[in-house]
Amino acid sequence: MARYTGPRLRISRRFGIPVFGASKYLERKNYPPGVHGPKSRRKHTDYGLGLIEKQKLRFFYGLMEKQFRGVYERARQRRGVTGVTMLQILETRLDNVIYQLGFGSTRAQARQLVAHGHVVVNGRKVAIPSFALKVSDVVEVRDKSVSRQIATKALESSTSRAVPDWVSLNKDAFKGTVLRVPSREEIQPIANEQAIVEFYSR
Repeated sequence: MARYTGPRLRISRRFGIPVFGASKYLERKNYPPGVHGPKSRRKHTDYGLGLIEKQKLRFFYGLMEKQFRGVYERARQRRGVTGVTMLQILETRLDNVIYQLGFGSTRAQARQLVAHGHVVVNGRKVAIPSFALKVSDVVEVRDKSVSRQIATKALESSTSRAVPDWVSLNKDAFKGTVLRVPSREEIQPIANEQAIVEFYSR
């Protein structure tokens, strides 16, 4: 399972936002990493700006370049606005839904929870983080002591995060249901998806 394993704070400082979640350290050093970080005043080209937006969203969802490009290609082949469709594909991935339900305190932990076989979809074990969920799909943490223990700790640490309206959560049963596909307003991405579409369209 390919994933980014490098320094996360460096990535967040490069983009000036907490890509991997809240970071108090980022508040103290809110400039790019490296010796020239504090004095960096570079102007970016349109290509450079598109690349930055693409990298922000890619790191945010924890995808490698090939996976992310695949998401764009699938979105391009569907009806509707490509940028919005791309965001909807990313949001309805199994690992992201597990995170949104609170069973994982971070997207990386949610991805690991799925990959290690702790999750079932519609009663069947699914160990593919990129598994595309559909409306009415039921996601559940397996009825195993280890699985439930991990999910319980995550739920306790994610109480400050609200569960989005497009999914429903049954904490007692460790279950969640996809009620509908999220709208653009509900996703609130950290990047400009239109700039990403234009970047890939070159």
